Amino acid sequence: MREFEYQARDLLRRFPLIDGHNDLPWALRERAAGDASKVRLVPPSEVPAGPGEVPADPAEVQAGPGAVNLAAPVAGLHTDLPRLAAGGVGAQFWSVYVPASVAGTPLAGDGAVTAVLEQIDLARLMIARYPQALELALTAADVERIFAAGRVASLLGAEGGHAIAGSLGVLRMLYALGVRYLTLTHNANVGWADSATDEPAAGGLTDFGRDVVREMQRMGMLVDLSHVSPDTMRDTLDVAAAPVIFSHSSARAVCDAPRNVPDDVLARLADNGGVCMVTFVPAFVSQDCADWMAGLKAEAARRGVDPKDLGQLFSLKPEWELAHPLPQATLAQVADHVEHVRKVAGVEHVGLGGDFDGTPDVTVGLEDVSAYPALFAELLARGWTEADCAALAGGNLLRALRDAESFAAHAQA
Repeated sequence: MREFEYQARDLLRRFPLIDGHNDLPWALRERAAGDASKVRLVPPSEVPAGPGEVPADPAEVQAGPGAVNLAAPVAGLHTDLPRLAAGGVGAQFWSVYVPASVAGTPLAGDGAVTAVLEQIDLARLMIARYPQALELALTAADVERIFAAGRVASLLGAEGGHAIAGSLGVLRMLYALGVRYLTLTHNANVGWADSATDEPAAGGLTDFGRDVVREMQRMGMLVDLSHVSPDTMRDTLDVAAAPVIFSHSSARAVCDAPRNVPDDVLARLADNGGVCMVTFVPAFVSQDCADWMAGLKAEAARRGVDPKDLGQLFSLKPEWELAHPLPQATLAQVADHVEHVRKVAGVEHVGLGGDFDGTPDVTVGLEDVSAYPALFAELLARGWTEADCAALAGGNLLRALRDAESFAAHAQA
């Protein structure tokens, strides 16, 4: 297996690994007690350094609410600059996620717009704070240029259509601020699109929802179908004239979780040109973990807690776990999802979206962003070629992004 690990690391040095979803900006906000204005990203110039420019005492610069030095390993996070480098990450979609509700109160309208703007500001601040390692990317060409320069190309993706507050004008402004995909829903319906984890209301997309999809593609913003219901997926593919993505979803035939993608939808990606970026969240990888999570959600509902509110849901997790030990998902199971998407959609339509720092639980063997080479080693051991792995790593997403840009250029002309 060691031979495959060397091969995987060499491959990721030559071909950009583009991960579809990382929630580090929200994790940073949570470390500052939910106040984005209190996040302090310590620049390398302020880090006490010892031999080899290693911080003499990382705790010194990590201390205090909201103070984080991403240039050193950060306890309690899945992501920092050293581990991005170790994992061979060449480009990252940083999620500018905002929840659909906070402490049981829906986050919508002006509040949702304010929150997503704060998250964009935080993500852009993070990118600017570490220019030796990160650079904002707005196009496929930017990704290739930044990767060639040895930095992580940093793209932004907004998670949850409630963040546009029903306004195409807000949507256009998100694009102007650098957002290059919008996940149409999060865990709750948005009025114009049904979520996979809410009771159906629109039956998929409404007419306004179709307008959102058309406007996104007119601009060149990728439509992200993670989190949406199967009917929303199908309605979007009916209307889409450019590639769509699933930024962090796995295969429902392998793990029957509502967040995963049915085979009939995967099969349509070949005609659309889209990409399903397989995620590492245990509840979407392992059936045992999915069943465990379904039990936790049922218990939450029994207690009058909204299972769609992740903050409230996870507050019950320690107690539930005492009586119901948490099963584990494995790297090999993630590889099974990758291979299933390849089988149904084709090797040109599969990618990776780990959802690191967006989940309290991780898959064994894929504990943080440093672990990507291990997954590629597993696939190489299963007979994947270098060309297949390069397509999975980032080639497919780059093609989808270029096609979206090309469609937008013609649509605007």
